[in-house]
Amino acid sequence: MLSLSVSLKSGQPLVEQIVAGIKRHIDDRHLRPGAKLPSIRRFAESNRVSRFTVVEAYDRLVAMGYLYSRRGAGFYAADVPRTGGGPAPSDNHERNEELVWLIRHLLAAGDNAVLAGGPWLPNSWLDEAGIRQSLNVLARKNGAYLLEYGHPFGYVPLREHLSLMLAGLGINAHPGQILLTQGTSQALELIIRYLLKPGDAALVDDPGYYNMFGNLRLSGIEMLAVPRRPDGPDVAVLEQFAKARGPKVYFTQSVMQNPTGGDMSPHVAFRVLQVAERYGFAVVEDDIFCDLQVRQTPRLATLDQLNRVIYARSFSKTLSGSLRVGFIACAQPVANDLADIKMLTSITTSQFTERLIYLMLVDGHYRKYLAGLHDRLGQARRNVVRAFEQIGLELFAEPTDGMFLWARFPQIEDSLALAEAAQRDGIVLAPGTVFRPHLGRSPWMRFNVTACGEPRVLAWLTRQGVAAS
Repeated sequence: MLSLSVSLKSGQPLVEQIVAGIKRHIDDRHLRPGAKLPSIRRFAESNRVSRFTVVEAYDRLVAMGYLYSRRGAGFYAADVPRTGGGPAPSDNHERNEELVWLIRHLLAAGDNAVLAGGPWLPNSWLDEAGIRQSLNVLARKNGAYLLEYGHPFGYVPLREHLSLMLAGLGINAHPGQILLTQGTSQALELIIRYLLKPGDAALVDDPGYYNMFGNLRLSGIEMLAVPRRPDGPDVAVLEQFAKARGPKVYFTQSVMQNPTGGDMSPHVAFRVLQVAERYGFAVVEDDIFCDLQVRQTPRLATLDQLNRVIYARSFSKTLSGSLRVGFIACAQPVANDLADIKMLTSITTSQFTERLIYLMLVDGHYRKYLAGLHDRLGQARRNVVRAFEQIGLELFAEPTDGMFLWARFPQIEDSLALAEAAQRDGIVLAPGTVFRPHLGRSPWMRFNVTACGEPRVLAWLTRQGVAAS
């Protein structure tokens, strides 16, 4: 029997009250392994809280290994070992349904659909001609690279060039500290395997990168959600979690953060690194949108010089989603260990695509392409910001670079219903709930400025604004 006391007057957030109460019932064996918990709706009604509050609490408990779910049957108390432990990956698959829904709709959208919340540039904005030109050059070269496996760390000339590119950001990394990967997704997966095991805790941004949250959930990692502000994470909350929970790592984006588009201020960046040093956790900096920034600013890796920071990046956002080339820059011992994991899980990465990326980076064409892309993005962003102001959408912040805006209708509390309505009209929005670590309710939405200037999108949003006012 589950009996909890949840109070709005308590200084403790409702989600934390529910999590602590259910944990206590399971630890004290008042809830035996296999005992069924009240449904989300029933728990919400009996305790007079939002269903989204219960969803977030149950999700945290699943990630911590205290609950498991059965499709269509509800949530059950897990048999928690006294020594601790995490949930089986399969227990967390169902909690990723919202994320899979969004990714599937983004990838499978028809020709008539508009990806207003999409994560990438339109094909028409990418440099297909440049890719073809480099492919022709590469195809004329003789060599065993067409047939053989590559170097475990990746193509050496590309790593040497990346070392020079990082120096331009003030990050000192010799080629041996750089490991090539199949995009940032593989980079993050290797890092998760290296740093974490089921049941461990990791700090993440709220809101933040949904695909990484799904990966962490599948790996049985407890996510500690740090509120993201326009100038970076809430450092006070970050330190509270670090002190109380002993996380092993903090995953973040310091520049053009996905989904808010905001940059971490130098002051906040210094404080983040101070907290990491004080409590001994690593910082993983995902800089996938680096090449969309016009004026380069210091990264966490610049300030830390890869002492505690592991830096990840790729070229999929500016060159091609099909050319899956990314890299990790980190301390040499970490790079060696990550290379071992890479060999065990995928042997090597594609030397052919690495050589192709190398050609595109060194011939000077890429720099000219980026200059034009920056101008085009800047104009699109300014136009969409003006349009959103007229429609009545509130901006979280106005980014200076990148493709994302994080916005909401002030009168709408949950953007998920709005996204579902938009889908019926052939417009794919990205509701805020999928960007939250525990899939909590959110009024916010991510918008891609390259698609939101279309009259069809603006007209649809205008109708929603009028209906909500």
